[in-house]
Amino acid sequence: MSGLLARYEALVAAGELRADPEQKAAAARLAQLQTELENAPASGGGLLSKLFGRKPAQRPRGVYLWGGVGRGKSMLMDLFHETLAIPEKRRVHFHAFMLEVHARLREERKKEAGDPIPPVAAALAQGLRCLAFDEMVVNNSADAMIMSRLFTALIEDQGVTVVTTSNRAPAELYKDGLNREHFLPFIALIERELDVLPLNGPFDYRLDRLRGLSTWHTPLGPEATAQVREAFFRLTDYPPEDSAHVPSAELDLGGGRKLHVPKSLKGVAVFSFKRLCGEPRGAADYLAIAQTYHTVIVVGIPRLGPDRRNEAARFVTLIDALYENRVKLFATAATAPEDLYDAGAGGNASGRFEFERTVSRLQEMQSAEYLAEGHGET
Repeated sequence: MSGLLARYEALVAAGELRADPEQKAAAARLAQLQTELENAPASGGGLLSKLFGRKPAQRPRGVYLWGGVGRGKSMLMDLFHETLAIPEKRRVHFHAFMLEVHARLREERKKEAGDPIPPVAAALAQGLRCLAFDEMVVNNSADAMIMSRLFTALIEDQGVTVVTTSNRAPAELYKDGLNREHFLPFIALIERELDVLPLNGPFDYRLDRLRGLSTWHTPLGPEATAQVREAFFRLTDYPPEDSAHVPSAELDLGGGRKLHVPKSLKGVAVFSFKRLCGEPRGAADYLAIAQTYHTVIVVGIPRLGPDRRNEAARFVTLIDALYENRVKLFATAATAPEDLYDAGAGGNASGRFEFERTVSRLQEMQSAEYLAEGHGET
């Protein structure tokens, strides 16, 4: 039994996973892909192959694993990547990958040397045989316009095997999007070159892990902090006793700018309110966060009002981005959402009125219905 299957069966035997035929079938297919990659030649050909235009060696078929939130997609991807015994592998969040693609395309266009996509695909494929994505979702026309040609080059020309998870079936990607006709060849490519496997079992592991935990914790203090800390460890499976070594990240915001994420693991990010809303930030920054993370924990939200007009405006924009991308929000705050904006003795009715939508969204984001929705679904 392969390392992936052995570890999967151990999780089932230990009661951490429930018996699920679709999940087991997906684990078996990923284990088969591992064997194919580990037994395939490490290179698609040498210098002579490239000089004479030969195609890369036959690549193993990739996998597109899709299903509702909490059905075990990320868990299976963890097992697949950790136990894949080849060095030429890369796992990346899809949003971060597309930011990298656009940055490379900008640099290539400066050379004015023709079509920039083939050289960008070649650079991305350098030393790579398996490219694994978390959460493939397409929600802007800039990505949609290039994906068909980019992934055709990566898969068919460069011989890269692609493995990805998504909340949506291929045909549902970028549904009703602008200029979707340019995106349809990408859907055809996925269905032609990858095995599409559904993972829609009846059990939502993510919701089960959060059972008994609220999402909004007040007042500020050790008890509230302990609650969001517990949520982080439940969602990431990170051992609490090793909390000092939780990984951090540098989130690419585009344009050469980065945002330090103090704690970043398995699609969960932890920020302070001061870091997110106390510094100059725009909607694009919050959108990058919302597209990268399925769960965001914000600590230290103070009372807001006219004296913190800028922070309040940024907080409104942050919540809009999280809500529209169905990001789960856990927070420690000075008070409940409906009391968060204090107009003061003078009464800033206008500011309070503008904050009402945010209060409504914060209340909805605590509901079981919202928590059951998939990341990126609208």
